[in-house]
Amino acid sequence: MGRIVYVNGEYVPEEEARVSVFDRGFLFADGVYEVTSVIGGRLVDFDGHARRLWRSLGELDMAAPVDGDELLAIHRELVVRNGLDEGLVYLQVTRGPADRDFAYPDGARPTLVLFTQEKRIVDSPAAERGIAVISIPDRRWGRRDIKTVQLLYPSMGKMMAKAAGVDDAWMVEDGAVTEGTSNNAYIVTAGKIVTRHLGEEILHGITRAAVLRFAREAQMEVEERAFTLDEAKAADEAFVTSASTFVTPVVEIDGVAVGSGAPGPVARRLREIYLDESVKAAV
Repeated sequence: MGRIVYVNGEYVPEEEARVSVFDRGFLFADGVYEVTSVIGGRLVDFDGHARRLWRSLGELDMAAPVDGDELLAIHRELVVRNGLDEGLVYLQVTRGPADRDFAYPDGARPTLVLFTQEKRIVDSPAAERGIAVISIPDRRWGRRDIKTVQLLYPSMGKMMAKAAGVDDAWMVEDGAVTEGTSNNAYIVTAGKIVTRHLGEEILHGITRAAVLRFAREAQMEVEERAFTLDEAKAADEAFVTSASTFVTPVVEIDGVAVGSGAPGPVARRLREIYLDESVKAAV
């Protein structure tokens, strides 16, 4: 049997999950999404993801299809119905179906889809060995703080990385690193964790917020500012964070080893702290 998928109020087998060909998510990428990790059958940082979802919907003047309590109930029901112990729940909201027109339609009913995906995220081989990245120009639209389904360029970046024989790509704009294709980017230099400040240039990562809070609580120094590619290559350590990879060391950038070329102590410690604290707080 395949997975059970949630589509607009119904739990259906994945083979029967359908949305309209007139859906604006399909026609215009007029939609937003969230990914919530699941560890031990429990949701990690659900409240943070829900808050960012409401923000994304508000920025696009898009109606919320359900309230927060119902959203949590749907997540939990999907985890149970699919027997998911470790992996993720993907959620997507679009403006809904309407005749094709660039202007937002009046009275469109939002489309809400959720599904689960099994994934090994705690004992990750990539986290153990570290990942290699290449740098690419950042050619995305300007409102990267809204978590939209406009993911073609990040997908192209993943394929550029694959063609180069590495794991991922870091995007660069005006000489400074913005973020990875699906993660926030960090360096560790002179004992200080450096990551780009929040703004419209990057996604306001939920894992980013938690990791920086845990770092400060552990008396680690944090500086939120732009950093250059050259700074990153000369750093003692580098790492990325995201909901499905947590804290993952970066050990090579454009063929240049970062620090010793192996996962460093700061990234390793932050991953330990994040996993420990997140599992305790999962719902």
